[in-house]
Amino acid sequence: MKNLLLLFLALSASSVCKSQWIKQTVTTEASFRSVHAVNADIVWAGGTKGTVITLNAGQSWEVFQVKGAEALDFRDIHAFDGKSAVAMSAGDSDKGAAKIYKTIDGGNNWELVFQTDLKGVFFDGIDFWDAKNGIAFSDPIGGKFYLMGTDDGGQTWKKIESETLPETKEGEAAFAASGTSLVTVGKNSVFICTGGSETGRIFRSNDRGINWTVVETPIKAGKTTGLFGLRFWDEYNGIAVGGDYQNVNLAGNNVLITSDGGEVWKEVAPTQPEGLKEGVILFQKKVLVTVGPSGTSYSKDFGKSWIEIDRSSFHAISTAGKNIWAVGGKGNIARLDIKILK
Repeated sequence: MKNLLLLFLALSASSVCKSQWIKQTVTTEASFRSVHAVNADIVWAGGTKGTVITLNAGQSWEVFQVKGAEALDFRDIHAFDGKSAVAMSAGDSDKGAAKIYKTIDGGNNWELVFQTDLKGVFFDGIDFWDAKNGIAFSDPIGGKFYLMGTDDGGQTWKKIESETLPETKEGEAAFAASGTSLVTVGKNSVFICTGGSETGRIFRSNDRGINWTVVETPIKAGKTTGLFGLRFWDEYNGIAVGGDYQNVNLAGNNVLITSDGGEVWKEVAPTQPEGLKEGVILFQKKVLVTVGPSGTSYSKDFGKSWIEIDRSSFHAISTAGKNIWAVGGKGNIARLDIKILK
């Protein structure tokens, strides 16, 4: 009897956990690694096969396949409102996969605003400080990250020349996993997190990519390991998460916190469940929520401790208003039942 009761309680707990994410009905089998919530009712996500989805007015999801991008994987997307968005594809430039598209009519039509066949370009992330000014970056070429900037809302892009950009170490690069290996902060700052070498590092610029510094972090890295995602909630305080994409359940330290604008990064408690985390958000200035192939965790004490939500696999996460959205493989788009965070 006792064993039956324990089994019942275990099954009930499992059922409750699985219900925390409210799966959305979206008619696509594309896999998604980028999502951007503009507000509580407008959400954009980018995925494989040139797929972009939008939630308009909080009512229903629309699915678009960008013409000419059917073979591309949109690993990052930045939306300005319900009509305008910029989508970046990750892939080898010499195979025609390094492109940026823009829409101004809600996704019905897309303009190819940038492409390059420069060998070595592989875009990892894109972000904006405001409606006009943004930055994108690629894996290193000749030992340095390839940076581009825009001052017209992503309509045109120019290479950013930086004499102070530190050289990358052998094997070092960024992971185009969640659209958050690069993030802008405030009016001028931008951060890039890396893996692939001995330790995860974080690059920082306070003048929109002209001058840079880099700091070593305590997170170990390797060919498939390092830092995958960043998030700041003001110009001083931020978080970085990571792990190993070939061993997504590998236990170990996978979270860093900074309180001085990225000069020093300190390890805090590993997430629960442990393992690879790719994206992270701060919900209503109170609760950290992080996702990855190993599951979802939240923290009410800024990383000192973590609580498991469930083991659903997601790659990217975004929040606006009272909603938290996450995306993953095979058309997996879901909204978190935020009651679990209270």
